[in-house]
Amino acid sequence: MLLPGAADAAVAPASGVMAKAHTAGRVKVAEASVQYSWPGVSFEGRFRGTGVGIVLNDSDNDYDVEVDGTTVATLVTPGRTTYWVNGLTPGVHRVRLVKRTESPWATSAFGGFVAAPGGAILHKPPARHRQIEFIGDSFTVGYGNRSGSRDCTNDQLHRTTDANLSFGALTARRLNADYQINAFSGLGMVRNYNGSNPQVDYRTYYDRALLAVDGDVWQNPGTWRPQLVVVGLGINDFSTAINPGEQWTPDTLVAAYRTAYHAFLDKLRAQYGPRTTIVVSATYLSNTTVYAELAEQIVQERNDNGDNRIRYWYYSNAGLDYMGCHWHPSAHDHQIIADRLGDFIATLPLRW
Repeated sequence: MLLPGAADAAVAPASGVMAKAHTAGRVKVAEASVQYSWPGVSFEGRFRGTGVGIVLNDSDNDYDVEVDGTTVATLVTPGRTTYWVNGLTPGVHRVRLVKRTESPWATSAFGGFVAAPGGAILHKPPARHRQIEFIGDSFTVGYGNRSGSRDCTNDQLHRTTDANLSFGALTARRLNADYQINAFSGLGMVRNYNGSNPQVDYRTYYDRALLAVDGDVWQNPGTWRPQLVVVGLGINDFSTAINPGEQWTPDTLVAAYRTAYHAFLDKLRAQYGPRTTIVVSATYLSNTTVYAELAEQIVQERNDNGDNRIRYWYYSNAGLDYMGCHWHPSAHDHQIIADRLGDFIATLPLRW
């Protein structure tokens, strides 16, 4: 039997939390918990016994709870609680908690796993050798992918966004890879959707662990060295017409995008080294081909300058129904995109 609970379990110090939980996500160690903001952050643990508690403080997001590879619960804005899964067969089990939703305005906190009476939390599962980082916007987040309807209220959008079913998460799990989903809906490389919030863009937030904290910088613990980075930025730059009063013309937008993308690729190359393969991704837009053409040109320019570990990948709209919120890819579409990305990854000279 699976039972929720809100008992006040003893919380280990944050250093102890991470000794018993594996994550590849961007987290920040706090006093008695770890904090995080990006979608798709997950925590995995091992325990012996018939039950496990999950210590959380999050009134904004939804989570999946998995035990031994099966989803046993979905937590909707659980708040400050210890959620219990009880009634399991005695023995050693594996538990996984994954943040489904996107809430860049909020900071979430995980206080660790606790064992049911008579049981024990074991040492954390080992990190996977394969690592993939996904960088992007709402398509990468899994924005409204569970909706089944293009018309969504804000609450419906939040409840039906599932980063755990995004093409990145699906691709990584098929490859048995640890992954990060560092994606932020509505933001572009230099221009955001419909020209909104021109004082920021995706690059404003990329370095952060806590998105709502100005100036925050994620400290890589030294264990995050992805062999593959997939970047998909440009949908928001080019999918809407330039509005009166914006700083851009079509030509200056293209020029700024090209310059910023090259600088961002320089940053990734310096950050992860020459052996990491970087995929520049583009997809179909109904109003323009500039985005895809420009992304391909940028990759060609990198290749011409001697960096052959930067590759271009385009996926078309063939077979996609865009039945997610606001014409975004549905869960069905994310499966298709993941299949296509997996086929493309198989052609890359990855040493993993």
